[in-house]
Amino acid sequence: MNIINAILNLSILFSGGGDLDTSKINGGGFVPAWAKEVVWYQIFPERFRNGDPSNDPKVEDTDGAYPHDITSPWEIHPWGSDWYKLRPYETENGKSIWFNIQRRRYGGDLQGIIDKLDYLQDLGITALYLNPVFTSPSLHKYDGVTFHHIDPNFGPDPEGDRRLTESEVFDDPSTWVWTSADKLALLLIEEAHKRGMKIIFDGVFNHMGIKSVPFEDVVKNQQKSRYADWFSVKSWDDPEKGSKFEYEGWFGVKELPEIKEDENGIVAGPKKYIFDITKRWMAPNGDPSKGINGWRLDVAFCIQHKFWKDWRKEVKAINPEAYITAEVIDTISVVKEYLGGDEFDAVMNYNFGFAAADFIVAEKTRIPATAFAAMMEDLVTAFPGGVPYVQQNLFGSHDANRIGSHIVNRDLARYRYWGNYFNVSKGDNPSYNTRKPDAAEKQIQKLFVILQMTSVGAPMIYYGDEAGMWGANDPDCRKPMIWDDIRYEDETTLPDQSAKPAADKVETDHDLLAHYKKLIKIRNENKALQTGDFKTVLADDDKELYGFERTLNSDKIIVIINVSSSEQSFDLSEHSGTYTDLISGSSYNQCKGSIPARWGVVLKRN
Repeated sequence: MNIINAILNLSILFSGGGDLDTSKINGGGFVPAWAKEVVWYQIFPERFRNGDPSNDPKVEDTDGAYPHDITSPWEIHPWGSDWYKLRPYETENGKSIWFNIQRRRYGGDLQGIIDKLDYLQDLGITALYLNPVFTSPSLHKYDGVTFHHIDPNFGPDPEGDRRLTESEVFDDPSTWVWTSADKLALLLIEEAHKRGMKIIFDGVFNHMGIKSVPFEDVVKNQQKSRYADWFSVKSWDDPEKGSKFEYEGWFGVKELPEIKEDENGIVAGPKKYIFDITKRWMAPNGDPSKGINGWRLDVAFCIQHKFWKDWRKEVKAINPEAYITAEVIDTISVVKEYLGGDEFDAVMNYNFGFAAADFIVAEKTRIPATAFAAMMEDLVTAFPGGVPYVQQNLFGSHDANRIGSHIVNRDLARYRYWGNYFNVSKGDNPSYNTRKPDAAEKQIQKLFVILQMTSVGAPMIYYGDEAGMWGANDPDCRKPMIWDDIRYEDETTLPDQSAKPAADKVETDHDLLAHYKKLIKIRNENKALQTGDFKTVLADDDKELYGFERTLNSDKIIVIINVSSSEQSFDLSEHSGTYTDLISGSSYNQCKGSIPARWGVVLKRN
């Protein structure tokens, strides 16, 4: 639906000509019911918490990862160090900050996540999404060496785990062992479940790493390799023909050799392996209650639909209540192709973040309230089977600048133009401001949280946003998490190694953290905000007000946000009765009153 048509449709709605019947969207469906009720928290394991310094990686453990330097001086990077400031060991190689950031390891591990589950429970988190945890030499671990083992440096005995797996046959599950890191992952799952949390892993099935057993075997044995048909090989080493070994890397990245596909998707060998590891982590030792609750699928748009249809059947056969979400960053019309009930349950809902950026964050390019209302209605009505209620509503992620920094740079470019924005929002762009958000900018983040925690869909927080972390796009959105028991240097250095105009203090923003806790608590305690019907009740372009209603049985909540820079009044007297603002505790009669600049109300009918 284009914006003009959407606004015309909304004018019919506001004149009483029609109402959205979201009961048809939410009723029944093919998605797991629990996924409608959760609040997600995304964890980048290497940067969340170092719970066990004894397992910290050594430089040789990074062999095979960009930038392919295991000979220059190296050490575990201090957790609380100034992000852009080169440490003495880094200056010795004479390379730029961007080269050195990719060499850094901070020592985050699974024990660190376990240690902080109580923090997450106190925050109100009920579901965890972990970026890749499987064996890999990189900091991000999207270049998997295996999918059936947790990275040894995430567990308690890296060297012992590596010895333990030496006798395995890579693609024969009957030879697979449970390493100490694997067992720690099972403990993490158990501890999360004890706290009422679901947990999903990142599935990276489009490609593997150059250090993976199958790829190394292909490089060594060429056409004679038992894995010769696993990868997209363009040519083989052949002195007689004068050809060299060439293969497809994901988007040309040679560290990520692509797994081979045919007309049915991923070919038989790697397909069986993926199905085998799916069962291993979803039902360890045959017990689904001990396994993960689902998957997030990396670059899912790069793999043909037929594979996902087959894989979904496998997943749901293991656990009918498993949740499958995917990375598909595209228009609604494209996303819909994956969400018909035979592939994914949801996607990482960047379209929610795009719409919020256009209305709540932007100033010079801010869209009208009616246009934003149209976008939100599209997101609620476009998908069948309960899908809108389980979409992961996010703003930032490991692939985007953090919300705080986005707000600082709010008119740099439009977020929804993903390809362009991905590049201009990086810290190496001289036009990108890397400073800490100020109080006015934090207020905009708070307003976004009000929308996120009350909208249709499951909110997802990127680790540290609740603590006030800031950062440009990858790699700067992957800074070490802020914890109160760690001392942090002020950020005094710019990417070009010159001094910042003013130092930025790095510490937990307890005021912002309290706001996240309050809004998460409001969502967790009100089923109408999780599974209730949705209806737009206000879209005022002049006042820059937007409001919607969530209803479930006799419960009724009206949410109104004011994105303008001044206090605005609202009058929804047709909604009779008295209401209490769940944020402030203030009472409203006949649903009318005023809202401060850049703020919102969550009005529950008494």
